[in-house]
Amino acid sequence: MVSEKTKLLVKAMTYDYPETLPVSVGILPAAWLKYPEEVKAMTARYPQIFGDLSEKYDYEAYTPDTYRYGEHIDEWGCVWSNIEEGMEAIVTGHPVKTRGDIRALKIPDGRTGRIPHGFMYLRLLDLRGFEESMIDFAEEPEELQMLIDKVLDYNMIQLDIALKNDNPIQSFGDDLGMQKGLAIGREKWVKYLKPCYEALYKKTHDAGKLVYMHTDGCIHEIMQDLADAGVDMVNPQYRANGLDNLVRICKGKIPINLDLDRQYMPFATPSGMEAHIKECVEALYLPEGGLGLNLELGADVKPDVMEAAVAAVEKYRHYRA
Repeated sequence: MVSEKTKLLVKAMTYDYPETLPVSVGILPAAWLKYPEEVKAMTARYPQIFGDLSEKYDYEAYTPDTYRYGEHIDEWGCVWSNIEEGMEAIVTGHPVKTRGDIRALKIPDGRTGRIPHGFMYLRLLDLRGFEESMIDFAEEPEELQMLIDKVLDYNMIQLDIALKNDNPIQSFGDDLGMQKGLAIGREKWVKYLKPCYEALYKKTHDAGKLVYMHTDGCIHEIMQDLADAGVDMVNPQYRANGLDNLVRICKGKIPINLDLDRQYMPFATPSGMEAHIKECVEALYLPEGGLGLNLELGADVKPDVMEAAVAAVEKYRHYRA
């Protein structure tokens, strides 16, 4: 059964005049650990946003392996290391150390339908390490395309399984940008990565589903490429891309679920947080849709700022110009 929140998001993605702006609020496990009573009380005050989260949240049950202190090895053999419980780990052990290793690499046997964050571009970096990956993209050896093909083949297999549900939206997440642009540049991204997303998103559309893609970093230079590749809604970051760029490139043309300014939140005041959300909505709102608001709250955000942010998205989701 499709939830009302999902139906609202579909309307925003397809410019079908949603009744309100779709809103999603994520609270990182570390925030639940640091401020358990404050977060529980806040989620209880906004059931229209959180449902019954305050009653059912269980840190042990809902926290992924990579958010737990220690090491975790994924299906590809990448070693994830975590030094702070409740925060996401990083890959410190890269199993594909040489180009010869690329040739010998076998895709994992698992067939779970899981398409994790970092499923394509970041997977290459996890397997090879950032420096070796950048050298590969600079020198363009044949092993680069071989590795890309293997990762894509695995994702296509997993996607076949993932699409066997009644959700009208298939979500993907892959951080393509850095703070000021793409590490590999647009030209090589278009050459090597865009065809991968085109293949995955065509399969998704052929299954009758919409494509939602989260991607952190400065990616405004490839926003149109993402749309051309089949993304129906992008989840871009406010700070890395700039509000002016998002208005210029996306408003009325490329639906976005705007990731509100996480780099500002640790330093924000409650009034400043509301002003930030108001500015974003007023700049990007269209009655026909194309806009959602995404708020992620971490342990570095003070409880009063969390409360102000949630109150503001509740207020401005009803915005009308």
